[in-house]
Amino acid sequence: MTAPASVDVLAPPVFAGVDHVALTVTDLDRSQRFYTDVLDFVVVMDVGTGRICMHPQTGFVLALLTHPGGRGERFSELHVGADHLGFAARSRAELESWEARFRVYQVPHTPIRDELFGSHLNFRDPDDIALEFSASNDLMLAAQAALSAGQTSPSDIAEFVAANVGGDFVPKGA
Repeated sequence: MTAPASVDVLAPPVFAGVDHVALTVTDLDRSQRFYTDVLDFVVVMDVGTGRICMHPQTGFVLALLTHPGGRGERFSELHVGADHLGFAARSRAELESWEARFRVYQVPHTPIRDELFGSHLNFRDPDDIALEFSASNDLMLAAQAALSAGQTSPSDIAEFVAANVGGDFVPKGA
């Protein structure tokens, strides 16, 4: 979306990060057990139709919500909207620990997958919501550091992608 030519476009304010994520669930108690027992969240507030959870080590806030009149359908990434929620892991070894934990708790998950920019482990919550732990590798960490430091232009990004991934993956218009 572009602003009309007659409108002065101000520089956008700084995006400070993700504040919270809210997930619609079918059963608050069941979802609370999953997120607290398996992923170590702590419930900090019960608002009746929702539970506000916080992760003690990161401070990340996750709201689990039900809605009056909700249809109770299982999640599908094939519908328009969110595809999955990705959590950060510090290393591939940490992913291996998560994989072992998922086996103990019988959480549906894929094997760890090693990709160009790191490794990831996909899993599902009780409503089949797609979740992922990913651990960035050195290439991804370097790209993130350069971009967040403001050291990249669209042509720098295109050059980086072409050199490290391939020309077919260069963003259109770069």
